[in-house]
Amino acid sequence: MTPEEQAVLVAGDLSAAILSAVTRIPVHREVAMTGEVTLRGRVLPIGGLKEKVLAAHRAGIKTVLFPWGNRKDVREIPKKVRAAVRLMPVKHVDEILKVALVLEKPELMFGTPAATSSPLTDVPQSAVS
Repeated sequence: MTPEEQAVLVAGDLSAAILSAVTRIPVHREVAMTGEVTLRGRVLPIGGLKEKVLAAHRAGIKTVLFPWGNRKDVREIPKKVRAAVRLMPVKHVDEILKVALVLEKPELMFGTPAATSSPLTDVPQSAVS
């Protein structure tokens, strides 16, 4: 593990919550996220992706943001759930915030178009078969 990975600041959902509280920008209700965020904003892989996505699905969540490093774990999620939930792999906290925060023009806050990751298009097909 690199020093950056050892110095984890907050989880992805906490990052969104903090920014939401400071800016008074709400977080979408139907978006869930998982992953640990380093001090430099990298989203690190987690364990238990299947269980987290199943719980989110049961709670009525429509979009789940998860670490890019967990793309291989998507195949463990039942097809029925994968079809019902938009799964988006992310590499950086900015990608989380672009999707999670209720913003009319995310590019004004982040400088790039909102869709840096698209649902399952970045996940190898072998991972979801």
